[in-house]
Amino acid sequence: MIETDSLSTQYYFFEGDSIPRTSIELDPVYVFQPLRFSSYKEKVRYYILKRKTIKVYPYAKLAAERLMELTERLDKIKSRSKRRRYTKIIQRYIEGEFSEELKKLTRTEGQILVKLVHRQTGTTTFNLVKELRSGWRAFWYNTTASMFDITLKIEYQPETVQEDYLIEDILQRAFASGRLERQESALDFDYAVLTNKWKHTPLTNK
Repeated sequence: MIETDSLSTQYYFFEGDSIPRTSIELDPVYVFQPLRFSSYKEKVRYYILKRKTIKVYPYAKLAAERLMELTERLDKIKSRSKRRRYTKIIQRYIEGEFSEELKKLTRTEGQILVKLVHRQTGTTTFNLVKELRSGWRAFWYNTTASMFDITLKIEYQPETVQEDYLIEDILQRAFASGRLERQESALDFDYAVLTNKWKHTPLTNK
């Protein structure tokens, strides 16, 4: 008679975890496609986009974190007047935290930031301003931004806009190398699917 183990499934034990697991969860690993450029000019454009994206991403990440904190706190405040008061405090805090640095951004850096805010929060910058302030303030902010060729209503669309895909590609490569701290997008898209879609299209950054 052959004695068998009563546990037919293999279990894994991890230090500091008292619950055995039947599988090991691994972080996703991306195999990046080699970059192909239609010309040297387009290559230069890509690396300019890379520099600007890496520069403004931390602001978008911080904005998403602040918005999450604000939303969680507001959910616990029942009084409408206290909610308004708290929102104004957060507005002043965010403005003081961002305003001086954002004034230093170029037009294209500002537009990339607006796109990345949408990536990180799932909401356009215009709608964020509208929710935190009045609709008129949001309209005014958007009109002012338009003077500098920036629209606060723009969305992040890596599925259909090549520049947005390039931005996503830049972010994923920076996450993988540890240059930027990863923060998952609030939007629903798959980077691997995007890569398969765009891999046969020369990078034009237009």
